[in-house]
Amino acid sequence: MDDCIFCRIVEGSIPCRKIYEDGEFLAFHDLKPQAPVHFLVIPKKHIPGMMELESADAPLMGRLLDKARELAAELGCAETGARFVINCKADGGQTVNHIHCHVLGGRSLGWPPG
Repeated sequence: MDDCIFCRIVEGSIPCRKIYEDGEFLAFHDLKPQAPVHFLVIPKKHIPGMMELESADAPLMGRLLDKARELAAELGCAETGARFVINCKADGGQTVNHIHCHVLGGRSLGWPPG
């Protein structure tokens, strides 16, 4: 998608502070971190959001969450934990229409989020 900032990050026309990349996923640090550990994991396949997922995307999303868990552990969150967040549409706080998982950790996170 030409107008999708995350697709442009995937293609390399917009730089990011990359944590991980393979054929399916890209993980990078959030530009405005809300915790000492705050990164995003995105599929390279453009899917606008949770409501646009198809049943066939379930294995992809399972692998995305597994990769997010693995990276959170590598970044020091295995013992104390982390928050995994997928925002959906405007009311859910989604600001980029390309499905992504935020991973936040490195401090105690309150509930409800502010």
